[in-house]
Amino acid sequence: MKKLDLFVLRSFLGPLILTFFIVLIILILQFLWMYVDELVGKGLDVKTLAELIYNFGLTFVPMALPLAILLASLMTFGNMGEFSELTALKASGIPLQRIMKPLIFVLAFLSIISFFFSNNVLPYATENAKTLLLDIRKKKPDINIQEGSFYNGVPDYSIKVTRKDPETNKMEDLIIYDHSQKRGNVSVTTADSGFMTLTKDESGLIMTLYNGSTFVELEEKSSGQNNRTFPSRKDNFKVQTVIIPLTGFDLERTENGFLKTRAETQNISQLTYYIDSLNKEYTEKIENQLTEFNLSKIFFEKNTLRPPDYGVSNTSRLDVFNPSALIDSIDLFERRVVLAKAIENLKEASGYLTLKTESLYWDIKNIKRYEVEWNKKLTMSFACLVFFFIGAPLGAIIRKGGLGTPAVISIFFFVIYYVISISAQKLVEENMVSTFAGMWAASYILLPIGIFLTYKATTDSVILNIDTYVVFLKRIKAYLYRNFMNARNEESVTD
Repeated sequence: MKKLDLFVLRSFLGPLILTFFIVLIILILQFLWMYVDELVGKGLDVKTLAELIYNFGLTFVPMALPLAILLASLMTFGNMGEFSELTALKASGIPLQRIMKPLIFVLAFLSIISFFFSNNVLPYATENAKTLLLDIRKKKPDINIQEGSFYNGVPDYSIKVTRKDPETNKMEDLIIYDHSQKRGNVSVTTADSGFMTLTKDESGLIMTLYNGSTFVELEEKSSGQNNRTFPSRKDNFKVQTVIIPLTGFDLERTENGFLKTRAETQNISQLTYYIDSLNKEYTEKIENQLTEFNLSKIFFEKNTLRPPDYGVSNTSRLDVFNPSALIDSIDLFERRVVLAKAIENLKEASGYLTLKTESLYWDIKNIKRYEVEWNKKLTMSFACLVFFFIGAPLGAIIRKGGLGTPAVISIFFFVIYYVISISAQKLVEENMVSTFAGMWAASYILLPIGIFLTYKATTDSVILNIDTYVVFLKRIKAYLYRNFMNARNEESVTD
């Protein structure tokens, strides 16, 4: 049996490693495709891009591993079925459960590793990845002045170049507006030609201009509107050097811990602490708001008409409060005042409840976000076993190896799992279902399917053989045809 276990493990581990890296690369490429607009043109070096891809690659591991297990188990048992190896093992008296046994232990171990990875490595990688992505988003694109249009990427300056030589980097017919004084277009420089370079530390832009002039509108000292003189100064030059300081073009790294309070950057113990703290704050908030509502919106101590004495003594206000009798006891003017005040108080109380309900809604949503992440660390690990119990028996039934049919089936089941998980997560965050029921929905829906497929594969079922369904449809057709002919014969006899 040890040779059988080694044979099954060797047949499984190779496809598992291969499919894991294939799925991981696909997820990384999907990430790059989504954020390509925010990465291109920022002048990022190879080290920064490698760090970004590495950290985001780590965040994709918990998602890539279950899909890789599903695909690898389909390929392994599909190959064994296609080359009649499963048939030979079953003919020797070895059931399918015994063939799957070594892989069950291996995948249970991988599930535990996946949990520890999600609990310890994933929060750290997520924080680093998202922090770096935020820093990249803040970084301004590299200076790229195009011909014929104003470039406003340099702070406090607007630059237009009519023609630009890509080989010599010579610019012709330049117009430069200086907005550093925050007074509008009061300073403009024109030049026949010029060159643009960066300082050694890339902290400034050096523009060398030739044969031009600078026109500056001076600030008036007189405050009278009718006696404005519009003072100005014009300076001509043959060569002029302009140094423009650059800010925001370098990648400024944020210190770690910037996103440490987010749910996705915490482990199980931290999430548990936050969930308990937020639930306690939520309960206290409800009690305080209820007390405030009772004191300020229901029982008014001032500017309120008190009910008359109806002969009832030593009773609470609620016992003696009779709205109809109270309204009938006052005159018409006071009745109008009371009704107007009641309507005003009702509107105020309604607005108060709406505002507080909205605040409590976002508090619940925040609590659910932490509960979702807490359960997600367990569900993604458990998904490794769920997908194995789907892939292994399904591969034994279809008996097709390679990447073709197994890849299609794997994507089909993974899409089902993903759609159920995302939909249930939305319901949990909206507080429409409990956290446990929503986050584990995909697992307890697909796990019975895996158990059913395992049973069918053990009994050599042909549920995926198209000939079986063709024969079944032919039997239904024959049955319907016989009933139709019998009914027609009965009608002819009756006639």
